[in-house]
Amino acid sequence: MKKHIGIIGGGAAGMMAAVTAARKGTKVTILERNDRIGKKILQTGNGKCNLGNKNLTVECYHGGDAAWIKQALERFGTEDTVCFFQKIGLLIKEKNGYLYPVSEQAASVLDVLRYELQTLGVEIIYGCKVQKVERTRSGKLVVNDGDREWQFDAVILTCGGKAAPGTGSDGSGWKIAKKAGHTCIAPVPALVQLRCLETDLLKGIAGVRADSRVRILCDGRETDVERGELQLTEYGISGIPIFQLSRDVNYLLRDRKTVMAEIDFLPDMTEESYENMKKTRRMLQEKRTAEEFFTGILNKKLMSVFLKIAGIKPTTPAVEIPEDKINTFYELCRCFRLHITESNPYENAQVSAGGIAVTEVTEDMESKLCPGLYFAGEILDVDGRCGGYNLQWAWSSGFIAGCSAAIKTE
Repeated sequence: MKKHIGIIGGGAAGMMAAVTAARKGTKVTILERNDRIGKKILQTGNGKCNLGNKNLTVECYHGGDAAWIKQALERFGTEDTVCFFQKIGLLIKEKNGYLYPVSEQAASVLDVLRYELQTLGVEIIYGCKVQKVERTRSGKLVVNDGDREWQFDAVILTCGGKAAPGTGSDGSGWKIAKKAGHTCIAPVPALVQLRCLETDLLKGIAGVRADSRVRILCDGRETDVERGELQLTEYGISGIPIFQLSRDVNYLLRDRKTVMAEIDFLPDMTEESYENMKKTRRMLQEKRTAEEFFTGILNKKLMSVFLKIAGIKPTTPAVEIPEDKINTFYELCRCFRLHITESNPYENAQVSAGGIAVTEVTEDMESKLCPGLYFAGEILDVDGRCGGYNLQWAWSSGFIAGCSAAIKTE
């Protein structure tokens, strides 16, 4: 008689685990709370599905023990992901190291996974809001959703975290794991926009995009820095560099720290070239207004706001502007500070940081506290940078969990 594996959650990690386990000859059932599987996949990469990255290193991940994460990535890495999807019919292309389906449609990724699940005979039961998983004396695992009960030889929890709750990720997997004795590292939104105190000022520069260097200051001390296209909004700051910084910022805010973003809008300038720029622009002061004098340095919206902050009227003759006010304007170009108050909520986050402590999970993704219970994906205390790293973690951990659960139940 075939061994039976239950998978709670039909997202990326769950589908990978299901395919892997079914290929090992086990009977597999996915318990999915929604009316269809893979809803979150359709949102990834702005609908294009950035499913991995050629530049895969453990440094691209946060959270649990680095050595533990590294061994998982080595067992199933980028090349394995490409090979897996090519074998089930997906054409993949690379753009600056980022991997996408040639179709540039996330639906293509979901479809080939669904077809493979069908081919392998994986059962999918929809509308299952699982509440608990318990181990019987005989070693079986009983799954209960309040109305129904299932019994499995092994269970893989792939319920996700809290990001994008509209897709079904509401943190319920953590509650199930806690009931089994597991520790959950406090979660926060990650890869998300940040909200700032200076909303009145930001209204004047909302919509501006600029290549920038963003430093995070905690109680006045630099803790992190990122470079990339910054997006200014009416409520705060967004863009890839902000997403990369957001998880650590949220943990600082959670600890009630004072956090600021220091933005350099001239990131390519060395200190020497910056000083030379200020000197050479002096010759433009003659016969120009303040607005005309500073034109050409930054986006016009930024220039207007910086003139206001520096106390310079746009119509003032440039030769009459006090030196200290000119210096204030230039300093704002390289050191514009905003007080960060919070991030946008989980509804806007691409992923959640935090989750099940990996110290309580074996390298095979099995619980050390409840034999036969496995984990994969965002439910674990592992989160990656932008660039396909979180989906790669879903593929890697899902493969290991599915393979390990199937082998152990043979």
